[in-house]
Amino acid sequence: CVAAAGYSVGEFAALVFAGALSFAEALYAVKVRAEAMQKASEAVPSGMLSVIGRREANYKFACLEARKHCESLGIENPVCEISNYLFPDSRVIAGHLQALKFLQENARKYYFTRTKMLPVSGAFHTRLMEPAVEPLAEVLKSIEIQKPLLCVYSNVDGKKYMHSKHIQKLLVKQVVSPVRWEQTMHSVYERKQGTEFPYTYEVGPGKQLGAVLKKCNLKAWKQYNHVDALEDEEEAAE
Repeated sequence: CVAAAGYSVGEFAALVFAGALSFAEALYAVKVRAEAMQKASEAVPSGMLSVIGRREANYKFACLEARKHCESLGIENPVCEISNYLFPDSRVIAGHLQALKFLQENARKYYFTRTKMLPVSGAFHTRLMEPAVEPLAEVLKSIEIQKPLLCVYSNVDGKKYMHSKHIQKLLVKQVVSPVRWEQTMHSVYERKQGTEFPYTYEVGPGKQLGAVLKKCNLKAWKQYNHVDALEDEEEAAE
């Protein structure tokens, strides 16, 4: 295996797979992270909006106008920003619910061809998750983190993790930073012309990451396979 990457919380799975974290300790860190993020999301009515835009779409400008709209409603320090870079012309925007509603109502103005609210409880990967930073930072300080045995790519910058302190720092930063998955896909599959692409396996429920890979790199996607862990368990049970 030459590389691993995980989407959002999946990054912990990628690091366990690469030998950087033990399964039990990673699971504990994920529990602390989930509880802290849930608590943060309950503090402010917020959410996430999946957007597909035309080439002309300017997501940052749309977010700026949505924040101004929130200010006009009397909301202090409103949040509306890109939280996930999925594939060309597709983003997830997260923040105050009033901002997301404004974007949906003005979708045509911003060249958004499709908008859809995601079934989540908060604006993950934005500064609204700041209350979750300290609990995760504390638990990661208490966990032994090794240098990965293979290249693992970070959601924060789409680059390879260098050492254990780097992992500790970026896993915390990831909570309040956008998931740069599109950039990660370009980093993972960057190779010289004529070099073959590796086999890619998406492990777990759903094939969303495969669909994203197809949009980012069609040649790499041709070597893609999906592994559903539950299927294997069901077969073993039979």
